[in-house]
Amino acid sequence: MDRREWLAETFEEQRPRLRAVAYRMLGSLSEAEDAVQDAWLRLSATADGEVDDPGPWLTTVVARIALNMLRSRKTRSEARVPDPIIDRADGMSPEHGALLANTVGLALLVVLETLAPAERVAFVLHDVFGMRFEEIAPIVERSPEVARQLASRARRRIQARNATPDADMEVQRSVVDAFLAAVREGDFRGLVAVLDPEVVIRGDLGAGHFLERRGAEQVARGAQTFSRLGLLRRPILVNGAAGALCMLEGKLFSVMAFTVRGGKIVEIDVLRDPKRLGQLDLTVLDA
Repeated sequence: MDRREWLAETFEEQRPRLRAVAYRMLGSLSEAEDAVQDAWLRLSATADGEVDDPGPWLTTVVARIALNMLRSRKTRSEARVPDPIIDRADGMSPEHGALLANTVGLALLVVLETLAPAERVAFVLHDVFGMRFEEIAPIVERSPEVARQLASRARRRIQARNATPDADMEVQRSVVDAFLAAVREGDFRGLVAVLDPEVVIRGDLGAGHFLERRGAEQVARGAQTFSRLGLLRRPILVNGAAGALCMLEGKLFSVMAFTVRGGKIVEIDVLRDPKRLGQLDLTVLDA
């Protein structure tokens, strides 16, 4: 096996982990794939003997590329809905399982979107992928102690948002099914009954338009309006948690992700941007 073949084989072995690192940092599947591909181009251009251990080297390169991408974004919006990972309601595909390892659903990615780039990178690399701060420091261009502080600050913000859902999928699904049934019937009381009093709904409508409502009654009133549209709703998994795919006249209308905690819905994230919906890979649903 020549060097080029060895590098290619090693890269393919590392690709699932690299995609997972980049997706956590960027919240975008397309940008994550771009970052991973860029890392391969850089690896393939290295001289013989320049890279002794491609695994850590590639992780560092992907992290730096992702950090630069984050820094280049003009704004960070709390209402931004990251790219959802969609699976059948009866379980995730092996590929998505690897991509989402250690993830607690779309809610965590939404919180990550609000962090400063260096905070996000430090948290993801340390708390999710177990890298030492001595390894993270040169990536974020800080000392190990400052890298530790960045991750700690990010961790406090994430814990304050309490984005961890109920682990029991049957509980999640029963609550979400009750919500969807109440939407279908236009049942205001039924909606309020399954919503946490402080529930928040965020929606990416496309063209830079975002919707955000807070409070059970406000969210229930908004949900009631969709009972008259005649949407067909299919149960799915969104980033490993209970979700729904909504169709209107045979076309994809929206993807809904739910965070259920304590038997109540505490967060709903809705992707309705037609452009982004058109980029979703739904082939896994036909398997």
